Amino acid sequence: MKVAIVHDWLVAPGGAEKVLEQIIQCFPDADLFSLVDFLEDRTPVCGKPVATSFIQHLPFARRRYRAYLPLMPLAVEQFDLSSYDLIITSSYAVAKGVLVGPDQTHVSYVHSPMRYAWDLQHQYLREARLTRGPKSWLVRCLLHYLRGWDSRSANGVDRLIANSHFVARRIMKTYRRDAAVVCPPVDVHKFDVCAYKDDFYLTASRLVPYKRIDLIVEAFTATPHRKLIVIGDGPEMATVRAKAGPNVTILGYQPFAVLKEHMQRAKAFVFAAEEDFGIVALEAQACGTPVIAYGKGGALETVIPLGEPQPTGVYFARQSVAAVMDAVDRFERFGEAITPAACRANAERFSAGAFRHAFMVEVTRTIAAGGARQRIERETEEVAWPGDPAQQGSMWGR
Repeated sequence: MKVAIVHDWLVAPGGAEKVLEQIIQCFPDADLFSLVDFLEDRTPVCGKPVATSFIQHLPFARRRYRAYLPLMPLAVEQFDLSSYDLIITSSYAVAKGVLVGPDQTHVSYVHSPMRYAWDLQHQYLREARLTRGPKSWLVRCLLHYLRGWDSRSANGVDRLIANSHFVARRIMKTYRRDAAVVCPPVDVHKFDVCAYKDDFYLTASRLVPYKRIDLIVEAFTATPHRKLIVIGDGPEMATVRAKAGPNVTILGYQPFAVLKEHMQRAKAFVFAAEEDFGIVALEAQACGTPVIAYGKGGALETVIPLGEPQPTGVYFARQSVAAVMDAVDRFERFGEAITPAACRANAERFSAGAFRHAFMVEVTRTIAAGGARQRIERETEEVAWPGDPAQQGSMWGR
């Protein structure tokens, strides 16, 4: 089969790009497409060339590619995929909107429907300070248009695959379609278990509002006898630094080796975001480190709470300082029930090999279902029009 793989945009390595890398390993001869490609590290695309859209050549696209969001539906529809048998899209924005024909199979791995256009629209408008004024109404009109296009584009997909049950429920809400669930890959072999833990807690993330690093910092600042280390950088850095007490150390961006070492030695990893999945929580568990997580979204599928067999962490029910502090208290009282071996075993359920196997099962089933559907259509046509077409007129004349 001739295979095309389409990804939204390639700017910096992240969770979606880890998924893309494994999809390419499933189909190493596939051709790659993306709206823009500014990746310096070519690992996520396995060193392959990438065909890009006209947005690649627009002014300031390298830094301001998101500003071209209104053009992205048009751009992705310009990819000519008519010569491919199988199209796989890795989509968190517009990739699944590529144009395909009735004899082509389209499988879309949906990291999430466009959250800023659907259920999280109001949160994004607040964070961007776009709740009032002409600019706010312009953005609202754009998001209204994107919702309509996004919903229609789902009709061109033969099989939707979600990265978690949480996202599968969001897909049902937005597209009214069932989705298979194939969890993202965690490269557990890059992490080693460390049974010895130092006396500090760790959080690591890009410092953006929805990650709620500020909440974690406030909670630990309020309990100065506990140490917290923060790894990451981003637009919320000034806010996080302003809230940090003497017991909170902010390291900023760190290379992988430093992050891995801190994950191995941390008493626990603290995770306060409502994520669609949250690979970083599993990377911590791959190091044998328990996780204290906000009990909503993907964390419910990646962390086994105290009270269940082989627990790997603790949940807190609300994104509040008091809830984080209470969860840390419970961890310190009952955390001995969590073992490094249990954390590692839980992370290994989400290995890259497990992802490739589950993904290929879904693709194979979709191709087989399409072939069966075509056979049924041909057999139906043969029954409706038996024999030589030249004799069909006489048949109807009898």
